[in-house]
Amino acid sequence: MTKDRRTKSDPHPFAEMLRIVGRGPKLSRPLDEAEAEDAMRQILAETIEPAQLGAFLLLLRYRGETPEELAGFVRAARAIIDVPRSPPPAQLDWPSYADRHRQLPWFVLAALLLAANEVKIVMHGIAGESEGYASTPAALEHLGVRAARSVAEAADRLQRHNFAYMPIELLAPSVAQLFTLRPMLGVRSAVNTFARELNPLGAPYQLLGVFHPNYRFPHQRTAELLGQKHVAILKGGGGEAQRNPEKACAVSMLHDGVAGEEEWPAMLENAGYRWREETDRIDRIAGLWTGDFEADAPRAAVIGTAAIALKLIGRAADQRDAIAQAEAMWRERQRDKFRAIAATDA
Repeated sequence: MTKDRRTKSDPHPFAEMLRIVGRGPKLSRPLDEAEAEDAMRQILAETIEPAQLGAFLLLLRYRGETPEELAGFVRAARAIIDVPRSPPPAQLDWPSYADRHRQLPWFVLAALLLAANEVKIVMHGIAGESEGYASTPAALEHLGVRAARSVAEAADRLQRHNFAYMPIELLAPSVAQLFTLRPMLGVRSAVNTFARELNPLGAPYQLLGVFHPNYRFPHQRTAELLGQKHVAILKGGGGEAQRNPEKACAVSMLHDGVAGEEEWPAMLENAGYRWREETDRIDRIAGLWTGDFEADAPRAAVIGTAAIALKLIGRAADQRDAIAQAEAMWRERQRDKFRAIAATDA
């Protein structure tokens, strides 16, 4: 972190933030939204000391971030994202921030299926690379869709092909740097939570996946504080927005800014699919699209995830209609050489 010229006896500006959150169970309190924004602004500007950063992130991890803190962090991060004054016309924001995929990222097929049916989707996230696990960028590249190398390139892809993937390193390098701290801290930190809310292009709809069910409600309230009108949040595979079709799926949402909850019933019963035994078989994602690989559970995961998105954006009147539309899209997909989905690099 950047050194300054204060004497050893001068208090560091960030010390007040640590006092607020770290003075013990009776004297500490959460940061309000403005304080959280200021704290993250200092962190992203790299004006604090490494010991302060570690202490701050671990204190929040131990206690749990509040929606007000998350909203403040998001505002600070958005302030450093370099996007045009007139951002590309993204309709659906789809964050992908699992640092280790516990399942193959079948959801990329759901996103690209929707894109092939005129839904403009921007996906952003981290590399998520661990030995033996397939990452989102790797799965997309395997399908012929590489990450955008600039915001202008992402805008062009959205305009021409309805889909763009942007790595967080492109959007906000200092935010990306926070993800690299996990091996040192030993645990996830606030960045794993607030990055999901960044919505860098200001899409009117967001589809969020979380690892723990209890995180649905803080994200719902954070979206409210940020003025997001439409969002759907579900517990997904590895923390991604990926439906498990073998279980009922609870979804927390905002519709026109009004909070609600709904449950999607299981699509399959006792399929017994071994999700975690295939994380290194990235070829199966392409195979499912072309028909070279057949499996009921992954196919239902794609259809079920796409259906939640269709209902969220108002293309479907209810759950039954959403499932029917997603199934029709899947039946009618173009299978040859991924023509419908790999056109981004044509």
